[in-house]
Amino acid sequence: MIRLTRAPDLLMAQHWVNLLQAAGIRCRLSGVYLQGGAGELPVDQCGPDIWLEDARDRQRALRIIDGREPVAGGAQHAWHCDRCDEWLEPQFAECWQCGRPRPVNGD
Repeated sequence: MIRLTRAPDLLMAQHWVNLLQAAGIRCRLSGVYLQGGAGELPVDQCGPDIWLEDARDRQRALRIIDGREPVAGGAQHAWHCDRCDEWLEPQFAECWQCGRPRPVNGD
């Protein structure tokens, strides 16, 4: 097993695990109860970790959680705003930073 990343919170960690599993990447979540120890433990050590069962999945998994690779069954993928150079998640119909509408072709 190889550690992929530490998520900022449990909600995001579970979302990422769901995306990876939907893409056929075998992974596990650890440290789900550590956030309750914040204060007694260093805060930067209290987030949940995502572990991959196969190290060969690392690059693809990073692209998926970054929103740069669509997951099978997903309607859309992340898109790039040419006006302000921002990367946006697929659920946004317009750029949150400059207001430019999402291009019709999704890119």
